[in-house]
Amino acid sequence: MYTLLRILIGVVFLVSSLGKLFSPYQNFQYVIQAYQLLPSWAEVLTAQIFPWIELMVGVFTLLGLWTGWALRGAMLLFAIFITVVGQALIRHLSLENCGCFGEWIHLQPQVVIVMDSLSLLLTIALLRNLPAAQKFSLDSWGK
Repeated sequence: MYTLLRILIGVVFLVSSLGKLFSPYQNFQYVIQAYQLLPSWAEVLTAQIFPWIELMVGVFTLLGLWTGWALRGAMLLFAIFITVVGQALIRHLSLENCGCFGEWIHLQPQVVIVMDSLSLLLTIALLRNLPAAQKFSLDSWGK
């Protein structure tokens, strides 16, 4: 079960990153601007770098390579997502789509808060049961 949860979290990050990477970074930059949180220079940098971070976390989590660190990265990303989307909801920003998955999947911010909160809790559970999460992973290969 823990292995399947680890793989699921990895796939979520893969889909999220690829949905952004297959589009011009300006599309994601536009989404970031809608959250009204960063200065313009940081919006550009975030739009260019963040999908690559998601991709790395997704691949490492999916394959179970350096699983503990990958899950900590996932936990940090989920916490960031919850904070960013949560502040937008509190501030009543007009967002029809969270932009989490690029152009591929459109989710309302309220749905994303629930999904990311559950994902954060699952990631914490995986970290607490790391040996079980590392089954069928590259970390356990050759042991």
